[in-house]
Amino acid sequence: MLTSVQKEILQSLINLYRQSEGKSIKGEEIAEMMNRNPGTIRNQMQSLRSLGLVKGVPGPRGGYKPTIEAYHNLNISDANKETQVPLYKDGKLLKDLTVARIEFTSIPHPGECEAAIKAIGNIKSIDLGDRVRVGPTPVNKLVVNGVVVGRDDMDNILLLDTTGIRSIPKKKVIEVASRDLITLDPDLSIKEAASVLTKEEIEGAPVLDGEEVVGILTLSDITKAIAQNKEHLKVKNIMSDKTITVESDMMIADAVEVMNQNNIGRLIVLDEKGRPIGIITRTDLLNKIAALT
Repeated sequence: MLTSVQKEILQSLINLYRQSEGKSIKGEEIAEMMNRNPGTIRNQMQSLRSLGLVKGVPGPRGGYKPTIEAYHNLNISDANKETQVPLYKDGKLLKDLTVARIEFTSIPHPGECEAAIKAIGNIKSIDLGDRVRVGPTPVNKLVVNGVVVGRDDMDNILLLDTTGIRSIPKKKVIEVASRDLITLDPDLSIKEAASVLTKEEIEGAPVLDGEEVVGILTLSDITKAIAQNKEHLKVKNIMSDKTITVESDMMIADAVEVMNQNNIGRLIVLDEKGRPIGIITRTDLLNKIAALT
């Protein structure tokens, strides 16, 4: 049976190990995270090694790594072998945190429920009262919204008073995409492009050279160009060539993940021949999912 200090050390080691992408962790790093004396950490590491929960790595770049038994002991999965479940705070993705487990602790009334979130990573950046969102989960595409009402740093658990639980509809992107695709020519002037976007009341549009998507232009790009006295340039000079396209049969839950991974707000939808046939925005997805924000 591990002591509370040993459990906290093991949890901190796993958190740091995950952030380091597989590099060994020094005792001083664990001590700094826990705000404890490095000597205390070294002493406890001897016990954890004898229990088979930690292995030492010799050499100048050495340190400690958690064993599989460490994950099992804390009842969490090895994050490197699992699809990571995202965690958001105030709508922003927390890049150094993922969710290992969600347990609903009580369901007294419909619409009222508490959820215990087992996290991997340092949860100390999350405070009581913060609004968070968990998910979607990999299998049933579950998304949980809630307010943090408790935090257990030793076991890395957040207690949420849930405000909404949704399962992302099993629909394809083409079912929610805007099919009336507005496109821009790369040789249009910035003024002409701004006129098109304003007339159509849209925030951005793909740039096509023939039937090939070569970029995307947004009102933000135009505003930035004007601020930099570049209004004489053409669309092709200021557009973003970071254009992410998806096939029409992609599920919307996967489209959400693509947007999150690339930090973008719109995707171009292609048909089976690779031709653009629509555009899907983050707003389209959130409206379809219903009240994820």
